Amino acid sequence: MAAPVRSRPAGVGRTTESPLPPLPGASQEEIRRQNLGAVLRYVHLHGPTSRAELTSRLGLNRSTIGALAADLVAGGLVTEGAPASVRRAGRPSLVVSPRSDRVYAHALSIDAGRLRAARVGLGGQILDLREVPRLGGMSAIDAVEPLADLVRDMERSVATDALLVGGAVAVTDTTRDPDGRIQIAGVDETLGIALQAQFTAGPGFVAGDLADIAALAEHVRGVATGNDDVIYLHGDLGISAGIIVGGRLMIGHRGHSGKVGHMVVNPNGLPCGCGSRGCWETEISEAALLRHAGRDPSDRAAVAEVLRAAADGDRVARDAVEQVADWLGFGVANLVNVVNPDAVVFGGSLRDIFTAGADVVRERLDSMPLPASREHLRLHAAALGRDAVLIGAAEVAFDKLLADPLNVGVAGQVDSADPV
Repeated sequence: MAAPVRSRPAGVGRTTESPLPPLPGASQEEIRRQNLGAVLRYVHLHGPTSRAELTSRLGLNRSTIGALAADLVAGGLVTEGAPASVRRAGRPSLVVSPRSDRVYAHALSIDAGRLRAARVGLGGQILDLREVPRLGGMSAIDAVEPLADLVRDMERSVATDALLVGGAVAVTDTTRDPDGRIQIAGVDETLGIALQAQFTAGPGFVAGDLADIAALAEHVRGVATGNDDVIYLHGDLGISAGIIVGGRLMIGHRGHSGKVGHMVVNPNGLPCGCGSRGCWETEISEAALLRHAGRDPSDRAAVAEVLRAAADGDRVARDAVEQVADWLGFGVANLVNVVNPDAVVFGGSLRDIFTAGADVVRERLDSMPLPASREHLRLHAAALGRDAVLIGAAEVAFDKLLADPLNVGVAGQVDSADPV
């Protein structure tokens, strides 16, 4: 029987490699499993690591690290080998490496214009990637069958002894109906169940909001590594945010957090597709940039042209970038006062707008937020690009394995036969 489907990546986001203090009354077996998770998580995030470094970083003694590494090797999750080079006399410390070629997860994304599927190995390496266009008006449920076809196509080249540990799908929850009105639906179990129904075997799928999952990727492997409080802003058809507080994603009731694009910033502004007026989205979206540049707001392909013209010194294009960047900084300043993050990361279409108008954004942030909220703040363009959502989805899928590496019985192979 397939593993149950979780509707949200609950609890995902902890990136502390050190073992947590054992719970009072925890058995030796529970402590061992916890330590196994800490070792596997460390090599998953940092790549090949010597036993000596694991001993130092995790605060466990050498014999314990040796025993834990041996258990992970026996489970087929890591390998051990001599270092590539030895600079000191004496016996070299063995290097523990994740089995990226054998242990993997399925990472799927449903965004505004395309469907993507990847096979991601333990350690975060994308082993295979397929994509097809997302046709206009296609709902998330409509996307299930073509995504499943991509997964089955990838599985044809997978070794028979490879270990599938789970899957996750990141979905943008903002769509527009034929009249242009915004439809916002929280990510629920329906999508994961529909994906699971395509296969006769294998672990279940977890569904999550695209901005949340991209935030997790930048937090774990991107520009926000080491920051426990992060706002990730994502632009596509709309504007959404993934918010990490204390190292964990803030999900909200039924997954409806992060709708920052519908924060009203200009009460006298333009009507928004959500039914309100002056939403942040109406001031910083691709459509706003195109409108200020005198272009067709629906021509998404023209965004790159406007940004190039601004970089080349075109005055109209430059003014358009500065107007949007000023409103971008205005909204970020308000979010910074509320969340007080260590970092704000700009992804999707907002990445290019921030890069082009960073000075204007920073001018707003130099004056509007409270000093205690801005003095430590760092602003970053997202580092992982289009792959952020796939990398983040893989992290969601790996979470159960990393929490308890011995509990790999949920893993299995995807059936490439006809869907059930």
